[in-house]
Amino acid sequence: MEADPSLRRVERTAVFVCLGMAMVALLLPGGGVRGALAVLGGGLISAVSYGTIHVAVTALATGLAGSRAGEPSGEAPTAGQPAPQPSWMLVKVGLRYALLALLAYVMIARLRLHPVGLLAGVSSVVAAVSIEALRLLLKKS
Repeated sequence: MEADPSLRRVERTAVFVCLGMAMVALLLPGGGVRGALAVLGGGLISAVSYGTIHVAVTALATGLAGSRAGEPSGEAPTAGQPAPQPSWMLVKVGLRYALLALLAYVMIARLRLHPVGLLAGVSSVVAAVSIEALRLLLKKS
């Protein structure tokens, strides 16, 4: 299933926003290398979370499309592979979010990355969505 072009723009913009914030953190007096690493770490957490949501929504949409096409299991299996069960998909999503919590713990408690830098990196997707919304508004007017 091919992704929407605006979704791809949001992904690219999120990467550029995160890298831009890391550069700003690198240049700030209190930031330095550790501040830039904190922003990049937050971007990593955001990317893992985004990937989890993307995989789950894609599997759900594919399953719904398959069930409407008459497939009993909800998703048409590919050659040699059984269709994934919804309960197993929920377990995988839960495990991925547990991995996110572990990543955040390691970054804050073990690597001693600054939480504000992590928050800035995580917010790069929100900033990218805001930029894409502004693009659409300016395009319509």
